[in-house]
Amino acid sequence: MNWIAVVVAALAAGLLAFAWFGPLFGPAKARKVAPGKILARSRPERVAAITGGLLLLTSVMMGHMFARIGTETLAARPWLYFMMSGGLALAFVIPALWISFSHIRVPTRVAMIDAGYWLAAYLAMGGVFWLLG
Repeated sequence: MNWIAVVVAALAAGLLAFAWFGPLFGPAKARKVAPGKILARSRPERVAAITGGLLLLTSVMMGHMFARIGTETLAARPWLYFMMSGGLALAFVIPALWISFSHIRVPTRVAMIDAGYWLAAYLAMGGVFWLLG
């Protein structure tokens, strides 16, 4: 398994999260969960640490998946990096997110923003594995 790619992929997804949930779609712009209420965290450093740890776990599992496929197969079919990483987001992560969000009545706009992040993050991680493969 390519451990350098694992760490870089997690960092790439984390940096994307800072941009995505900061200047692009931060609380003041789009994260209103109810009229007059904005979703905010009281301890952003704790959220960042938890997010970083979970992104690293995701990256380790993605690295394991690519290692099991093998370098020869991935070299012959490089689109598999994006097909598989994006497929994980589209088939597992985003539906699970939307199921959870439907139970707590998160607005569709917020759910779409979050789904967009997870798709972009997984594709970015796949891209890192492709570049460093």
